[in-house]
Amino acid sequence: MAEEFPSAQVQDQAEFQKSQEDQLNQLLFIVYCLLIFAIGIAVLGIANTMALSVYERTREFGLLRAVGMSKRHLKRSVRWEAIIVSVFGATLGVAVGVPLGIAVSIALPESFVNGIQIPINTIVVVLLASIVVGIIAAIGPARRAAKLDVLEAISAI
Repeated sequence: MAEEFPSAQVQDQAEFQKSQEDQLNQLLFIVYCLLIFAIGIAVLGIANTMALSVYERTREFGLLRAVGMSKRHLKRSVRWEAIIVSVFGATLGVAVGVPLGIAVSIALPESFVNGIQIPINTIVVVLLASIVVGIIAAIGPARRAAKLDVLEAISAI
């Protein structure tokens, strides 16, 4: 009977399941690539936010330096602010993404999804990576804040 349909493939249940898993793994690979692009965009967004923050708070940083804050402490405060922003964003993404993923898997038929599995290891890696992303994104703005001339910063409008 299969001879009537030359493009048809005869598969047993294990082969069919393997082919479906391969298709799902391709989709998962695409999702991970998009995640990498999103992280790159997040780095640019955090760096831009921190650069604007430093620019807008030039006078405040000048006053902090005038009353005794060292360049090292100023860099550290800018870095910590970037880390807080990035971790908050990652946590918010996980808090929204996990329930949405669960909702999608519940909406799919049982023949397609065997069960729900939350990738705790991946979530932990993403949260730790957000700390690294925050540090990397803050390098430029922290240096700029530390290099501000105190008198020019105080007189800035």
